[in-house]
Amino acid sequence: MTTDLERQAASLFTVGFHGKAVSDDLRALLARGVGGVILFGRNVGSPAEVLALNRDIKRSAGRPLLIAVDQEGGQVARLRTGFTEIPPMRAVGEAKDTGLARELGATIARELRAVGFDMNYAPVLDVDTNPKNPVIAARSFGRTPELVSEMGMAFADGLQGAGVGACGKHFPGHGDTSQDSHLELPTLPHPMGRLESVELAPFKAAAQAGIAAFMTAHVIFQAVDSKYPASMSRAVIQGILREKLGYDGMVVTDDVEMKAIADNFGVEEAVVLGLSAGVDHFLCCHTAALAERAIEAIVHALESGDISREALAKANDRFAGVLARFERPVGAQAGLSVLRSDAHLRVVQRVLGAVDPASAEVGGDPTEVMERVR
Repeated sequence: MTTDLERQAASLFTVGFHGKAVSDDLRALLARGVGGVILFGRNVGSPAEVLALNRDIKRSAGRPLLIAVDQEGGQVARLRTGFTEIPPMRAVGEAKDTGLARELGATIARELRAVGFDMNYAPVLDVDTNPKNPVIAARSFGRTPELVSEMGMAFADGLQGAGVGACGKHFPGHGDTSQDSHLELPTLPHPMGRLESVELAPFKAAAQAGIAAFMTAHVIFQAVDSKYPASMSRAVIQGILREKLGYDGMVVTDDVEMKAIADNFGVEEAVVLGLSAGVDHFLCCHTAALAERAIEAIVHALESGDISREALAKANDRFAGVLARFERPVGAQAGLSVLRSDAHLRVVQRVLGAVDPASAEVGGDPTEVMERVR
């Protein structure tokens, strides 16, 4: 029988699963009390099938549950066939129209709500300052913190105004790395002054605007913490995000199964240190057994006193706030009529029409990299 402490620990996790139906592994994790579920391309069929799947997930949980997806646009879009095709955020940045960015965010939100999603892990708030970056590129609104801040805030406002939680990523900035944290542990050597003026600026704007959540980067920022990546660093989460930027919303990690974590620390150490550092929620996107191990690690750390009950309570409270604000029952089949509507297609055409072909850099990230994150 699941104890109350185990349920509280499990609620810190959003998990992925395999297949286009609720799997036995997912049922077990839902019964244990996980707080959310994330869908990937591997889970997605037709819009009607996605709607039915999300309804089944929430019925299986039998309680409020946050269902999330990465629907950034461009090559990071899990929902494709039957949905409006969203251009990469670089095209939105090139358009330089905050009103249009807000409309595009609302367009995505309406389509997500139609099939039962509560949160979108977007927008990317990384400033694309490194042409050799293998994982951000056209996912970023642009190459300056001012442009990323303006477009990112408008896009997030559109998402949240239409009822879907936004999550800015990847705090405190993945834009200047030359390594992909899916494969290895990147390190940024920049001094604090540079981080404040470039990498942190869009996150500061988002914190002030009340964005629902931030996602941490599995990147070491040497000027702040030379030992641990942001997802595990108290100096980064508590020192910079909570204290310097004054953010008291939900902080979620990028997937703890990524090699930046798995090959250097392991999931158990990552979640225990992460919760102690001020993280509220963890993504464990692929392997049910790892999610179970991560939950157990937190339970043991709480029982031993390595993590305080106060840290657990704060994390649960922040997640509960997002849940109360954005979680909704899955809608009816009739709501699918909004998908690829003329109004939505016109918004996309306006974005693309505002881009100057001579100056725009809207090409996607390398296909093989994006297939891994899909």
